This record gives sequence, structure tokens and C-alpha cells, in this order.
Amino acid sequence: MSKSIPSIDAWLKEAKAHESAPKIGMYLTHNGTVRQSAKAKVRYGEDGTREVTGMLFSYDEENVNAIIADTYKMEGIYYIRTWLNEGRLTTGDDIMYVLIGGDIRPRVVDALHYLVGRIKNECVVETELYE
Repeated sequence: MSKSIPSIDAWLKEAKAHESAPKIGMYLTHNGTVRQSAKAKVRYGEDGTREVTGMLFSYDEENVNAIIADTYKMEGIYYIRTWLNEGRLTTGDDIMYVLIGGDIRPRVVDALHYLVGRIKNECVVETELYE
């Protein structure tokens, strides 16, 4: 069973009220969802894959927190908030939300790419489910 989904609008409102807000020139969000196309097809071009109907999803919270701490060390990054789902998810369900704020666009884009990439590669277990 999946967790309660947060509101990105509420997150942005909180972020803009945070003490770091005067330093921030850009907020960027990420919303990962369960897609119908198998990872093997979209990432590696494998033909003949079955359609995904869902996924079993889990993550290592301690490792996620360590990666967030590392991301805060990047120049110009002042605000980070994450939410990761868990359990049995179906196509279209939210997997992950990330909100990141920093001084200028290139730094925020790089930090989002770094943070989400490390979470996906080092912290999560995704098992695709098929019909």
C-alpha cells in the first residue's frame, strides 16, 4: 500500500517561507511515476518486453538522508525536500517527489540531477510487475 501523497504547492509555499528563501532564485521539482514501459525497453532499447502493470518499491531512508546532506554541500543549494513512496504501486502512481532550491538555474539543475540519480542508483529497490 502506498503512502499519502504530499502537495507540491504546499511544499513550495513552505519553501518560500523558509529562512533560505531570500538566497533562492529557482525551485525545481521532480515527480517520478510508475510507467507502463519496462525499464529494459526505455533505458536499454530491449524489444519484446511486457507492459508494466505496477512495481514493488522500497528505499533506504538513512542513505537518502546522507545523499541529501551531500547535495547541500553543492555550491548555491539552499533548500531540499524529498518524499519517496513505498510498497506495491500501480502504473501512474507517484514514486518520488523532490523539491530543490538554489541561487541560479545551472546549479539547481545539476543538483537535482545529482540527487535524483544517486537516490535511484544507491537507495531504492524497484521490482517491476507484469500482467
